[in-house]
Amino acid sequence: MNGNQYSITQDYIRIRDNTRPGSKLRGPVFLVAHDTGNPGSTARNNRNYFNTMTERSASAHVFIDDTEILEIIPLNEKAWHVRYDVPTDNRLYGCSANDAAVGVELCYGGHIHFEKAYRRYVWYFAYLCRKFDLNPRKHIVSHKTLDPGRKVDPDSALATGGKTFEQFINDVCVEMENKNTNLIRETEWWGMKMNLPLETWRQLAGELNRMYHESVDGKIVPPVLNDYTLVEKAYGCEMTPEELLTIMSIIRMRQIC
Repeated sequence: MNGNQYSITQDYIRIRDNTRPGSKLRGPVFLVAHDTGNPGSTARNNRNYFNTMTERSASAHVFIDDTEILEIIPLNEKAWHVRYDVPTDNRLYGCSANDAAVGVELCYGGHIHFEKAYRRYVWYFAYLCRKFDLNPRKHIVSHKTLDPGRKVDPDSALATGGKTFEQFINDVCVEMENKNTNLIRETEWWGMKMNLPLETWRQLAGELNRMYHESVDGKIVPPVLNDYTLVEKAYGCEMTPEELLTIMSIIRMRQIC
């Protein structure tokens, strides 16, 4: 469509039953096109919301605005982006969207530049179709199609920029012909939050908590860990590999000394 190559940022929300259950996704067998339904809310706004939201079960894998393509749930895990009690997904694909589809949300409205966000949205769907060997005309479906009695996305967001869902699919097909669609630059791995099982996070947090208290109580001399921020990050499933490596390096240096 435009020859651009975009970066993909992976900043996963914490594992929690109502947003990111941690269950494995089948496939994906198909892709669901959404919009946020919340004009002006950015990709980062939505990531932060779903990272702490507890009052209902809802989420999506990816949020896209005019500056960022943000994956907040791994593509091989389930997200709660389509109701289970609607039958269209099973009729079309033989499975439920939450169990077998990646959900991608378009952010729009407010100060979000529609054309820039739309280009990223098109590019990312083309990227997914190539990655998982899917046909845009067969394997991309709108949330409106799956739940027509309640939902109008992403048609509502597309209309704000003078686009239709049919145009969107055509643009994805054109983008797939662009060789740059296969090329991505992901955020450096050491700065990403680690995707660990919940039990592993708990064990890590417990060990860091022990090290912290033994350090501040003078049981470990010199202290290994005197910053509780890292303990809080482990409890929140938000520690990066870089932060863990820093701690391990300190421990190793203490052993050498």
